[in-house]
Amino acid sequence: MSDISSPASGGSDSPTVGRTLTGRTGPGTAPETRGRTTIADSVVEKIAGMATREVPGIHSLGGGMARTLGAVTDKVSGGRPNVSRGVKVEVGERQAAVDLDVVVEYGVPIVDISADVRTSVITAVEGMTGLEVVEVNIAVDDVHLPDEEDDNDEDAGRVQ
Repeated sequence: MSDISSPASGGSDSPTVGRTLTGRTGPGTAPETRGRTTIADSVVEKIAGMATREVPGIHSLGGGMARTLGAVTDKVSGGRPNVSRGVKVEVGERQAAVDLDVVVEYGVPIVDISADVRTSVITAVEGMTGLEVVEVNIAVDDVHLPDEEDDNDEDAGRVQ
């Protein structure tokens, strides 16, 4: 994605920069000129969601209603959580922007956890996709208190 020119080759005479592939194809042709790779928004959403969940102090992702509906959906789908819940992305040819709705654990400095989430998401998305992450917007929707029950605790019930 970057243009690197060598002084020995005369600078910007690179055959693959800014031009459509013309001429020979085959074993001598650079692999990056032999096709096109597109990355779906859902792929970037999953990567960003997983990277966010790995940060200590993040309790869950998604706004209030999305979390409630997601808890029901997770139970119906066999307990597999939707890793892209609370994540929205815009993906272009070379760049991506990420919006996150998060719930943080009580006592965690929100400014610090926001910085950690941004670092984690940018590192994961750029490392796995090669896209430049231009922004990571974080909306803290709630704080999870230690005495609050999780949605998953509903299965415990009174009688077992």
